[in-house]
Amino acid sequence: MKLSNAILRAVPGAFILNAGLGKLGMDKETAAGMQEMAANGVPAVKNMTPEEFGKFLSWGEVAVGSALLLPFVPTRVAGLGLAAFSAGMLANYFAIPGMTQEDGIRPSQDGTALAKDSWLAAIAVALVLNGSAKKNKN
Repeated sequence: MKLSNAILRAVPGAFILNAGLGKLGMDKETAAGMQEMAANGVPAVKNMTPEEFGKFLSWGEVAVGSALLLPFVPTRVAGLGLAAFSAGMLANYFAIPGMTQEDGIRPSQDGTALAKDSWLAAIAVALVLNGSAKKNKN
């Protein structure tokens, strides 16, 4: 694995894995609040119970974070996982009223915390492209 890919994988991987581990076993009320927010960007999560959503979210974050950190997971696969994760986060950013300024792109003061997920999307694209380039050379 190239050092640049290792760095691109390690930082978000550790962050996302830690977030997922922190959510394991969350109570029903916390899960319901997170589910309500997530449903803005991904309406399908409304079909889950809060308990199901809590498990889905926490284990999903553990899986994505682990895939990024484990060197035997191909870079392209880890990048695709991060892309799906960041797409869900950015869907919330664009769907929740008040997160962007009037132009619908730039973050408002309230949206800055969610807008940072654009960095995860950029890292995901870099990993997918780096993984594809390596595959195409063979």
